[in-house]
Amino acid sequence: MQDHDQYRLFLHLAETLSFTRTAADCHVSPATLSRTVQRLEAATGHRLLDRGPHGVCLTRHGRAFRQYAAEALDLWTRYHSDDSADDDLSGHLRVFASVTACHTFLPDLLTPLRAAHPRVSISLRTGDAAAALALLDQGEADLAVAALPARIPATVLARQIAQTPLVLVQAGPALTDEEFTAATEPFVLPRQGLVRAAADQWFRDLGIRPHIAAETDGHEALLTLVALGYGTGIVPDLVLQHSGPRARLRQVAAPSVPDRLTIGVCIRRADVHRPLVAAAWAATQPDQRTQADRTA
Repeated sequence: MQDHDQYRLFLHLAETLSFTRTAADCHVSPATLSRTVQRLEAATGHRLLDRGPHGVCLTRHGRAFRQYAAEALDLWTRYHSDDSADDDLSGHLRVFASVTACHTFLPDLLTPLRAAHPRVSISLRTGDAAAALALLDQGEADLAVAALPARIPATVLARQIAQTPLVLVQAGPALTDEEFTAATEPFVLPRQGLVRAAADQWFRDLGIRPHIAAETDGHEALLTLVALGYGTGIVPDLVLQHSGPRARLRQVAAPSVPDRLTIGVCIRRADVHRPLVAAAWAATQPDQRTQADRTA
């Protein structure tokens, strides 16, 4: 088995963290997959994976080797495609975005890349928006759409693409002469992330200790609990406008609301030299997206 075949197996395993799933998806036996990992560990001189009763996880050396393997495959793909045009980039780009971001931003962001480099394949992972920057930093994504903190980490390159206000939502139809008192309301909040930080700051500004009825991972789950009547939710307006249970929800007017959220597209600064990531980063520039719209 050539090195790049082993790298592909390892990268798939690093994403699934499941020997059974990777073996099935890649059409190899679990024993072959185990031997591949053992050969890579012997070649690197380090343990790449920890396998315990709670599952599989990458070691520190495993995370570093994952980035090396991804870059090596990028280079191999470019070399192996010498029968194509010089600018005909190919490879595998790992993208992370929330479900809402997939619906609202990714088509515009990735259309220029698709038009310029149709041989590039996209692996799209969705999940809690609060995890986007962490997954990028851990090397589990090459490009991410994320809520941007006030201070961008030095390891990240970010480009703002939108802003959205945070809104209060409750179950049921709109009410006339509705009075909202945060001190007496139960709340459904994100467990972590910038929306939770903004909500906590809002509560401090109001001088109250809120009754938190439920916490969720992800805004879509939060809106489901709000629609079921568990309490008042705090979410980006962008999420509300594209949510499934929107018809069962109402936006609540309040004397003050939490701060707005800034959305950006991000890559690791260390990856900007990788041809595939550099092409994706260049494609997300506003002038590139506008040009793609004109030619579509």
